[in-house]
Amino acid sequence: MSRYHSARHGTKNPLGRSLPSGRARAPYRWGYQAQWAQRRADTARRRSKASKLGPGTRLRQVVRGKLARRWSPKQIATWLRTTFADRPELWVSHETIYQAIYVQSRGSLREELTRQVALRSGRADRRPQSRAAAGGRSRRPWIGDLHISARPAEADDRAVPGHWEGDLVIGKAGRSAIVTLVERATRYVMLGALPQGRDTEAVIAVLTDLAQRLPAHLRRSLTWDQGSEMAAHAAFTVATGCPVYFCDPHSPWQRGSNENTNGLLRQYFPKGSYDFRSIDQAGLDEVAHEMNTRPRQTLGWATPAERLDHLIAT
Repeated sequence: MSRYHSARHGTKNPLGRSLPSGRARAPYRWGYQAQWAQRRADTARRRSKASKLGPGTRLRQVVRGKLARRWSPKQIATWLRTTFADRPELWVSHETIYQAIYVQSRGSLREELTRQVALRSGRADRRPQSRAAAGGRSRRPWIGDLHISARPAEADDRAVPGHWEGDLVIGKAGRSAIVTLVERATRYVMLGALPQGRDTEAVIAVLTDLAQRLPAHLRRSLTWDQGSEMAAHAAFTVATGCPVYFCDPHSPWQRGSNENTNGLLRQYFPKGSYDFRSIDQAGLDEVAHEMNTRPRQTLGWATPAERLDHLIAT
């Protein structure tokens, strides 16, 4: 009589103790039986179901298209359940999508993507900064009394739209840059090309053009760091009616939405190797549109474009 058979019927186990019937249903309680385990694994393998993301399926084509537009697996899974609410055969979990991307035996979806879908990464350590440079940043006469603490309180809780965060994203070897703007309530993104350089006159001109795309009630404030590119911010405020407020030094969390967006942009423009002189305003508008039509978990899986369109319409 096998160990497993005797244990199930209440006889003594290999350790010499009696075991009540009904408590010995786990086959590995008193020892591992390799042949039994192998037979069980072989049977389970024969019963395996076809993957929903198998080659040639419609669902695979849909998922592949969203991945090529740099949607995350969780964004795709949520969008599928919302869009095809009455068709569960078109639902798939984000874990299944990850498996299709990274596990070869599941179909290697990664090989079919026309554009690389990469995770964001950063340096393990901060770059050292000289004391002289840090000291020079404390003298910013253009800031005046426009500190972030003076920004309207309505901007803090994101309840009122029209409050923006902005920054420059620098290209390869510091020779090029673009303007990035993010609306705090909707996470709507606007990008501006700087083909003439990033001095204050060029930056203010691009910011003015971007702001004038918006209705006046969506130009309530702009929050920026203390960079010298905003030295002529008064001209921007006169042209748009939008006041500028400045963060504390070394406080990127005070522009958290913008910092997050700049990280997402590295999916399109790799840090340290991309020259922004190779893309024009039309190309940046296309990238911004792609980002604004992704569903966002923080927006209840609506898209920034949907939220902004609603605000403009009302």
